[in-house]
Amino acid sequence: MEGIHVIVSIVERGRGTAIQKLYKKHAVFLHTQCPGRGTATSEIMDILGLGSSEKDVVLSYAESGTARRLLALLDNELRGAAGTAGIVFTLSLSGMNNLAAAAIDYYAQQNKKGNGGEPPMENQSKNSLILVTCVRGSADQIMVTAREQGARGGTVIKARWSGMEELERGYDLELTAERDIVAIVVPNDKRKDIMEAVNAAHGLRTPEQAMICSAVPWAMTRPPWLPAPGPISTI
Repeated sequence: MEGIHVIVSIVERGRGTAIQKLYKKHAVFLHTQCPGRGTATSEIMDILGLGSSEKDVVLSYAESGTARRLLALLDNELRGAAGTAGIVFTLSLSGMNNLAAAAIDYYAQQNKKGNGGEPPMENQSKNSLILVTCVRGSADQIMVTAREQGARGGTVIKARWSGMEELERGYDLELTAERDIVAIVVPNDKRKDIMEAVNAAHGLRTPEQAMICSAVPWAMTRPPWLPAPGPISTI
């Protein structure tokens, strides 16, 4: 089978179920949903048509070809079909348990019987996804620092850390399990400066205990009212 991607959809609160129903029609059946909170200013949200700051975050798992086809459709004939504004991008997974992977592969093969070749799609976006895992309640401080380096907004996801014992022992740290995950989509040319600033101000040895990583999504979609791909890509 081909690789598996996670499709990350950040949409208006209450629209996560609609996204899942839309994706199901295109052979994407496995999802995880959690609440999130947008941190963009009201002016930016109004410009992008993103509505309320309360968000649904949907993680959908699909074979890579299925994910690419869905992203291409969302950027063309399916634009607006979910009845919500938001951000959608894909990330390649490095591993998954066998039963889930087998189910995803089965649905992908069934879907391919009714589809032709895969749509062409660029392997890299002009944007990067920065993920900052920090102490619960410190997300706003992270975003202040990120905005100073050019970030426009992010999404906050409530989480809990596990497997942190080795990190604590190796670096003589006492880490807090309750976490915020701050997801920030930024232009590639701003990624390094934002990550360095957040690490310097809020790194693991500070009260915020931030751990920072980044990834380049395979593809991101944007709204038709934006004249060109902008620093934040949306549906």
